Amino acid sequence: MTDARNSHIRFWIIAVLFIVSSINYASRATLSFAAVPLSKEISISTIQLGYIFSAFGWSYVAGQIPGGALLDRYGSRPIYLWSITLWAVFTMAQAFVSSLAFIPVFISLFALRFALGFAESPSFPANARIVANWFPHSERGTASAIFNASQYFSLVAFAPMMGWLAQNYGWRSVFLAMGIIGLAGAALFWAVVHSPSRHKAISKREYDYIETNGALVNLDRPAAAAQAIRWSSVGQLLANRMLLGIYLAQYCITALTYFYATWFPIYLIKARHMSLAHAGLASAGPAIAGFVGGVLGGIVSDLLLKKGVALSPARKIPIIIGLVISCAILLCNYTDSQVLIMTFMAVAFFGKGVAALGWAVMSDAAPREATGLSGSIFNLFGNAAGIFTPIGIGYILAATDNNWNMALLFVFAHSIVAMVSYLFITGTIKRVVLRTV
Repeated sequence: MTDARNSHIRFWIIAVLFIVSSINYASRATLSFAAVPLSKEISISTIQLGYIFSAFGWSYVAGQIPGGALLDRYGSRPIYLWSITLWAVFTMAQAFVSSLAFIPVFISLFALRFALGFAESPSFPANARIVANWFPHSERGTASAIFNASQYFSLVAFAPMMGWLAQNYGWRSVFLAMGIIGLAGAALFWAVVHSPSRHKAISKREYDYIETNGALVNLDRPAAAAQAIRWSSVGQLLANRMLLGIYLAQYCITALTYFYATWFPIYLIKARHMSLAHAGLASAGPAIAGFVGGVLGGIVSDLLLKKGVALSPARKIPIIIGLVISCAILLCNYTDSQVLIMTFMAVAFFGKGVAALGWAVMSDAAPREATGLSGSIFNLFGNAAGIFTPIGIGYILAATDNNWNMALLFVFAHSIVAMVSYLFITGTIKRVVLRTV
């Protein structure tokens, strides 16, 4: 640990988390751009496509609690590194689903999406854990907003590329390209990310600063990393009203994420008659707006904290304002102008980004002795939307003869429920203290 300089290593850490998380979200979205040419080559119905989209969500949710327990037991770095490597391999493998003649494509694609969900399940609890490990209270909202904003940047960085690849080189190229990029992300993570107590480049000045101001710098020391999995904590976390309110709101906010990550490009192609390449390029506009909103929400929340506003209103005010703005998605039902549709989507995506402070809230509320486990339960509830949103939209489209207005109304309703949850269920946001059993 160097003494003389102020190293700012935590900013390199959050930059790598941002890059890796951007690859994470792009890997989830690959099927959105491969689906249209794939369904032309191999007959897949709207409902079947909804179930294939949901396969990721089933395993991602099922892997949350085991993944969080593994993070608490073995530490963030080794579990996250395995996660990145495996999801890159499973992404690449989807390019070969039609090569296994003895297995129907629907089954093999569902199975690989299912495996992808398991591989990615520890990723965002690990992000939250690393942020708690490296960042003081007053910077945690911004840091969490940065890695969470990767979901928008992933579309900016990768959607045009995936649309162009699908149109010009076929759907297989999308999976192959994102798999290779995922392996590069694993190498970057391995080279840069360590805990503060083990990082060779951190200065004593930075270490003392983050430790004094609330960073959990000892979270991944050997004694802490070897702790037993405390399954008795799960019941206490699920019985906490504040956490349940946060979980419900996260489910609803994440439903908007899964609409954008699954059906949104298909909406642009089928309902708004864009080409694959045009849809990929058009997706970047709302994604940029979401990225700006995501970072802005964290900055505003931390600024309110620094000005002396209590933790609970400092987190809730941006969340509620953002959810109100996200309701603009419903306006797309009242115009046929592509310009206005993309404008309303951009506004809605911006608002959703501002509201996406759930991980900062969990960094503030999670009990110190179960940060990975509580983050995983939070992510479990949120990503249950990855199961029900794609399937729900698939059934809505099938039942209404592809009425996309009803699908957007379904998405809009989630913003309303999230507002109700934060306003009337959550109460005061504060750190949970677990009872010893």
